[in-house]
Parts: sequence; C-alpha cells; structure tokens
Amino acid sequence: MSVDERPQDEPPLGPLLYEVIRSLWPLHRTVVRAVERELMGTGMTAGQHAVMDELRRGGPRTVPQLARVLGLDRQPVQRLVNDATVLGLAESAPNPEHRRSRLIRLTPKGEAIIGGIQEAEESELRRRLSDLTAGDVTTALHVLRRLGEEFKDLAQDADAPPHATERGDDPR
Repeated sequence: MSVDERPQDEPPLGPLLYEVIRSLWPLHRTVVRAVERELMGTGMTAGQHAVMDELRRGGPRTVPQLARVLGLDRQPVQRLVNDATVLGLAESAPNPEHRRSRLIRLTPKGEAIIGGIQEAEESELRRRLSDLTAGDVTTALHVLRRLGEEFKDLAQDADAPPHATERGDDPR
C-alpha cells in the first residue's frame, strides 16, 4: 500500500517511526536502571547481565562474538567477562576452532543465578504487561528488529554523504 492508498484515519508513518525512535533512548535508560535495581546484592552489573543472558541464550562464545551480537566494542565486553569471571559466574574454555581465542561460558553458579534472575524478570513482566497479547509483542519485535537493521546499515555506511539517497547519488 502506497502513502496515497493509506486509509484517511491512519496517521502518517514517518512521524510514528520518529516517535518509536525517540522512545528508545529513555526506554533503554529506564530498563538499565530497573535491571540494576533487580541486581542489587548480587554483585552483578547490567552489562554483566547482558553478557550472561547472551551466553545462556546462545551458548559459549568468544569475546569478539559476544561483542558483535551485543553491538559493543570488544574491550568493554572483555572487561565485563573478566568481572563475571572474578565473581565465578563465567569461565573461559578451550576453543576447538581457534587456539588463542577462548570460549566464554557460564559456570554452573552463573547458570543458576542468571536463570533465577530471568525467571523472576519474566514473571514480573507477564504480571505488569498482562494487557498485551503475543501478537502485540510479536509486532513490536518486528518493528524494533527492522529499525535495528536499517540503523545498523546507516551506521556502517560512514562513507556515504548524509542524505545521499535523496539526491540520487547513493554509492550502493
């Protein structure tokens, strides 16, 4: 459906997309603060929570792999892994695919802690957001993933002048 075919009572897409983007930064800060509150007394940070969540979800990874999936530089991820290792939540293991780049995996203690935290978080989310349907959440995930894809593309296209596509001289 083109913009001209849009139903008259449907708001324009552009302003709605900008509103989603404007909502992301405050939402991210609020989520981080809430996660930090939940982690009080565990010795963990929100960053370590993110690393441990990714290890639990995707299994052992190298630090560069974790950095890529988290959208972070390798050095801060290495610090988060080092801190989680000191807490006994993660450990390094030999990597059969690469001699020098070790795999990072959760320890049994780390698995138990992140599993318990995630169960509590999921229960709280279900309770607080019981008015949302699975369809609502699926749509939200679709929109956020599409925005992520497009902004990743924009961020990586540093050589293109701003608004190159509007002038018709897109280098792609």
